[in-house]
Amino acid sequence: MKKISLVLLFFLLLGTILPLACHAVEPDPSGASIGGAADVIGATSAAPTKEELASLATNEPLAAKLADVIGHNRIAINMVWTLVCGFLVMFMQAGFAMAETGFTRAKNAGHTMAMNMMIYAIGMLGYWVCGYAIQMGGVGGVASLAGGTGLLDAEVSIKLFGKEFGLFGTKGFFLSGVSYDASIFALFLFQMVFMDTTATIPTGAMAERWTFKSFVVYGFFISMIVYPLYANWVWGGGFLSTLGKSFGLGHGTLDFAGSSVVHMTGGVAALAGAIILGPRLGKFRSDGTPNAIPGHHIPMAIVGCFILAFGWFGFNAGSTMAGSDLRIGVIATNTMLASAAGAFSSMLYMWLRYGKPDISMAANGLLAGLVAITAPCAFVNSVSAVIIGIVAGVLLCISVFFIERTLKIDDPVGAISVHGVNGAWGLLSLGLFADGTYGDGLNAVTGTVKGLFYGDGSQFLAQVSGVIVNFVFVFVFMYVFFTILNKIIPMRVPEDLEVEGLDQSEVAVTAYPDFARHDYGAGR
Repeated sequence: MKKISLVLLFFLLLGTILPLACHAVEPDPSGASIGGAADVIGATSAAPTKEELASLATNEPLAAKLADVIGHNRIAINMVWTLVCGFLVMFMQAGFAMAETGFTRAKNAGHTMAMNMMIYAIGMLGYWVCGYAIQMGGVGGVASLAGGTGLLDAEVSIKLFGKEFGLFGTKGFFLSGVSYDASIFALFLFQMVFMDTTATIPTGAMAERWTFKSFVVYGFFISMIVYPLYANWVWGGGFLSTLGKSFGLGHGTLDFAGSSVVHMTGGVAALAGAIILGPRLGKFRSDGTPNAIPGHHIPMAIVGCFILAFGWFGFNAGSTMAGSDLRIGVIATNTMLASAAGAFSSMLYMWLRYGKPDISMAANGLLAGLVAITAPCAFVNSVSAVIIGIVAGVLLCISVFFIERTLKIDDPVGAISVHGVNGAWGLLSLGLFADGTYGDGLNAVTGTVKGLFYGDGSQFLAQVSGVIVNFVFVFVFMYVFFTILNKIIPMRVPEDLEVEGLDQSEVAVTAYPDFARHDYGAGR
């Protein structure tokens, strides 16, 4: 037995030491070193036979043939990945609809659902007309799809301090002319569903009192003008993305999947709209203290939040726009961890502060963690992702009560806090926690992305710049727009209709006719 034990110990040590001695395996957080030439031949069940290889070598150099096949397949993989992730993000619209409707009252369920459905159609058409061109018309080659043609090459810019400041693109209107290109169309679909997420956020903060006519005008305005402009500055080659190249501020403002471009923009627009609309009837007492107006279907809202969490994997991991970029594993896991941390910390905060674990606040904490990790998901490690989520969950709770009790703003679903406040936190957290394992060459800056805690304070300054520009631009633009719109098309429904509910008066559908108080006539 002693000899057998020694033999087993020998082989155990040999199995441990020999691989290390022969080949030192190092972790590869970016995934850049995984896969190679050895994986080309025989990597699939359809590997070529010897006869086929001989035929290829006879008729055409094998290396050239393989290069063509591999190059095409790489583009195809990236395009399929981008489209499938875009489909996931599109399904988030169902999550928004269920979450917002569940957190509001039954008498307005049809109206809230109608806004969430129609913003998809309205936003898409507006973005197709000119939003996409303004955002991406000067982005150049669609490099992330590995098949970019360079056709979107027209950016309007001004020169300040001897540097070019990109403002907006001018190619891609109606997806026509030179824009009739497979890569450009694929990018349109992916970018459109991101824009639609922004556009739908104010439908929650402004629910239960918003006229449908003014909502339709809003949908076109934000999709055609406001969202595309800020998105251009960060993602379309505009001036925030060039702060690194032009002024040495890290890699410029970075927002991997849209904490600021998508969520903060929507949250700030919701803030402006909620201020103009004013609170729902009965929300505040005469002394200014708030009344709780419970949502009518918490199970629906929770399911909606889970649908959003599921779609978020397309949101964040899909923003590589390259299935061949194996950093997607890190991104997806960071996304999941931050959502869990956000839900847990918001639940714990409410439990310790108010004596009960508020499940609706925990559900919003889940979303807050997701919003916060959306910008830094590709640039941080798992510990940082959890920290970012924990802060997001607590920040959500504090923000909800501050907005309601101090600012006296009525936000039925907490959209301003979830998306606006935590969108800003997400952008800042990238500038703090980026660990330098990813992002080499982003925005034409050599080297990986590092935050303040990893030695690059300039990246944090670039992130602060993005937050300031977003808040000032979006709030001012949307506040002025809503003010003018309110003069032309009143945004607030009459009091009697608000009391009755908006379903019939605004969208001619009653969500729950069996429970309505109306008399439908005898024999019905």
